[in-house]
Amino acid sequence: MGECPSRYDAALAIARTTGEQVFGMVRPCRHRLGEGLKTQWMAHLCGLCLALRGDHGQFARLVTNYDGLLISVLTEAQARRTAGRRRTAGPCPLRGMRTASVAQGEGARLAAAVSLVLASAKVRDHIADGDGLLARRPVALAARRVAVNWGRAGARTGLDVGFDTAVLVDAVDRQTGIEALAGPGTPILAVTEPTETATAAAFAHTALLAERPGNARPLAEAGRLFGRLAHLLDAVEDREADAASGAWNPLTATGTSLAEARRLADDALHGIRLALREVEFSDAKLAHVLLVHELRRSVHRAFGTSACAHPAESAFGPPPGGPGSTQSPYIGGSPHGSPGGGPSVEPPRPGRGFWAGCAAAIGLCCTCQMCCADEFEAPWSRRKREGCCSNCNCDCGCCDGCECCECCSCCDCGA
Repeated sequence: MGECPSRYDAALAIARTTGEQVFGMVRPCRHRLGEGLKTQWMAHLCGLCLALRGDHGQFARLVTNYDGLLISVLTEAQARRTAGRRRTAGPCPLRGMRTASVAQGEGARLAAAVSLVLASAKVRDHIADGDGLLARRPVALAARRVAVNWGRAGARTGLDVGFDTAVLVDAVDRQTGIEALAGPGTPILAVTEPTETATAAAFAHTALLAERPGNARPLAEAGRLFGRLAHLLDAVEDREADAASGAWNPLTATGTSLAEARRLADDALHGIRLALREVEFSDAKLAHVLLVHELRRSVHRAFGTSACAHPAESAFGPPPGGPGSTQSPYIGGSPHGSPGGGPSVEPPRPGRGFWAGCAAAIGLCCTCQMCCADEFEAPWSRRKREGCCSNCNCDCGCCDGCECCECCSCCDCGA
């Protein structure tokens, strides 16, 4: 009797911890991608999800995330041959019961391994902090077993594709110690270093999978800066919420200003663009659009600035704040940015149960609200989220021929 509730509660706690991980920094809009690149992007997203299910079971699909699929994108972008890198997947509720061509192979499996190991670490971190239901010992024990199994599963899959996930585990373990020692005056880059190291290793390994070892060095640099950016944007979006709850935040702990965080974020964007120029690709377009154009938009969302010179209106009307408002909600769970650049805090709402959250997630996907709605309610936490295509006012592909958006002038790629 006691074991069943703890297993249910553990599933609920893990779902809340990782279930919304499907989001990430890089959330491309279908209108900017155009039909061809959107199809490619969805192939990698579904490929990651199915790789997780195929190797590790249905529950592992909870760790599917937008940023993880970049590993699959980079591997395919470098590959000299394309035969056998796609397969037709059967109908899925999350695709409106349609079939689809999905990515398969070592790139998708590497993405799955990285996602599993990092999700395992995230669950363990929440257990250590005693967050929510995980403060209860029986629930924590059940969740810890899941985290251990995910970590082992990720290590096995990593080994199958020649990647040692120990570098990820080591980075996570060092992160805890670094955060414990960090204080006012500690360089923020000392705090972001473990994340940088982990992402650098994952990005570099895509070069080996694609049989282009010469790409490993520039991809490691791009991955290092991507990890830095991920850590910084996460800290920016959570800054005020962490202050309200008393949670640890790297910007607050080290005394790093938003202006300095923005400077570092912009430097990282520039460095990623330069690193990608040194990579030999077979087909660079999707990787470039995601890691140059869409990543820049992610920075604007996190800091509450606008990448566009004219009022940001989506296909469903003006954003909150009225026409011309530069308020922009960011997907990490924060509502609209405050004038100071950080997220404002909404009163918490009671979350949904595990099965109710699963039903809500399927409903959101099947009705395309996650993609097309200006704002929707997250399935488990019920926090406000913005749709992938919110604040999109450009229907010309990836800004091709559009002179209003900053992304059109950030490089000479023609995208």
